[in-house]
Amino acid sequence: MDLVLTLITAPNSRALSADIVEQAKSVLRGSGAQIGDTDWLAVEEACDIPFGGITLVDADAVLAGAGLNADAVTQIAATRRKKLLIADMDSTMVTGETLDELAAFAGVKDHVAAITARAMNGELDFEAALDERVGLLAGMSADMLHEAWKTVEYTGGAQGLVATMKAGGAFCALVSGGFDFFTSAVRRELGFDFDQANVLITYDGKLTGKVQKPVLDRQAKVDALEKLAAQQGITVADAIAVGDGANDLQMIELAGTGVAFHAKPSVQEKARICINHGDLTALLFLQGYRRDQFAK
Repeated sequence: MDLVLTLITAPNSRALSADIVEQAKSVLRGSGAQIGDTDWLAVEEACDIPFGGITLVDADAVLAGAGLNADAVTQIAATRRKKLLIADMDSTMVTGETLDELAAFAGVKDHVAAITARAMNGELDFEAALDERVGLLAGMSADMLHEAWKTVEYTGGAQGLVATMKAGGAFCALVSGGFDFFTSAVRRELGFDFDQANVLITYDGKLTGKVQKPVLDRQAKVDALEKLAAQQGITVADAIAVGDGANDLQMIELAGTGVAFHAKPSVQEKARICINHGDLTALLFLQGYRRDQFAK
């Protein structure tokens, strides 16, 4: 069987019951699929169900209406393991929005966060929204970047995702519409091979309220994916991309495996693969890694 359905639930929840697995199998059988034996990647957390006889499009359609209490992702089994990880940072590799946290030190977090939410849902032009938010930080001491960094927390599974893919020989890149001060720190701590982000302009130890142009936007993320794949001697089909915001959508759609991770509604509406239950280790399960194969 050339296709595989991966079911994933939250880590340590033991929420992937036999009933959910059987429900998924029943739905596929009802559409004419032949089903193979369940292969547990992590007990009561993630499993593979091989299948064939129907298309991915048909499988996705019936599974979408099945009401499964789990993330359900269908793929071609032979090409699921990827050689390039390209990841967004804010609300993906880290739990929050670093610009919003920085804005807290200027007393404008609520205002900035409201703009961020609309921009990430695709309601505002990304560059205009970025310029507006950064403009509110004019005059802030650049030392506040270090203070904001202290508030940053990694998303569950972030370290394991990068470490395991690198151990498997993949190249790992962090490409963000945020700022290089933060992406460089994340790269160093998590072991990414590469990072790229926007640059805050400072003068005399203070933020000017300006961002270096050109801004790294959704097209720049696509360009980065294509360039990094070419540098690695692979194609974009060999990449897994993950993000949550509207500026990630084109990158997600272009990659061989594009994942909308706990993403904004406008992104989930368009992305084929959505992870809403699992943490970032879900991206490892999608590639067929077992929990006991995760790197520490």
